[in-house]
Amino acid sequence: MSIARILIVAGSDSGGGAGIQADIRTVTLLGGHAMTAITAITAQNTLGVQGVHPVPADMVIAQMESVIGDIGVDAVKIGMIGSAETAAAVAERLAALEGVPIVFDPVMVATSGSALADEATVAAFERLMVLAALVTPNIPELDALGGEEIAVRFATHVLAKGGHGEGPMLTDRLIGPGGVVKAWSNARIDTRHSHGTGCTLASAIATGLGQGWDMIDAIERARKYVREALALAPGLGGGHGPMGAPFGFHDHA
Repeated sequence: MSIARILIVAGSDSGGGAGIQADIRTVTLLGGHAMTAITAITAQNTLGVQGVHPVPADMVIAQMESVIGDIGVDAVKIGMIGSAETAAAVAERLAALEGVPIVFDPVMVATSGSALADEATVAAFERLMVLAALVTPNIPELDALGGEEIAVRFATHVLAKGGHGEGPMLTDRLIGPGGVVKAWSNARIDTRHSHGTGCTLASAIATGLGQGWDMIDAIERARKYVREALALAPGLGGGHGPMGAPFGFHDHA
């Protein structure tokens, strides 16, 4: 039996709600094998980010080389990137991976409001967007990256997430170079325990792509998974707590 090998390039969340911890949990519960290249260590809980320690770019690349050379990769998920230097180095290494779908979640701000990327790092995101099969920004991130036209500019697909919008309904839109491909609307799940939604969604999509699913089906399963995880949030911490883990998730589209 083969298993989808998902390489996660992202930061660590000591509180376990987002980042590498959420990514590993998601990939595992959806039937994939999670491998990691950790870009930064954060001191973080449900109330915010108290400290960030970037991992040197050469060590990020060394982690990638270790798993690519031995285990192999079926899909890549990129989250918090740590620094502009790391973004450039990661982009250069991934450019050599042919036929491997890349999902890029352009993490700039944590759910708590703490900044996780400076201006130079955001500028370096362009090199990653060129390589990505899918970019998954929320509303503020999409605005910072240049709006919906990035799908045309970088010849990629963009999942414009609506969770930061107003009102009782939220809509996620898949935008390709030719315009909107599909949109999904659901009633908003009213909870403050939404830490890690973006990380979890992107990792779930990457797992689907690594398992050979087409993009629409991978997105639809990922959205169902996130909604179930939100509904199962255990209520931990005094701020934006982690979602739950939907063990036994029914994982077909």
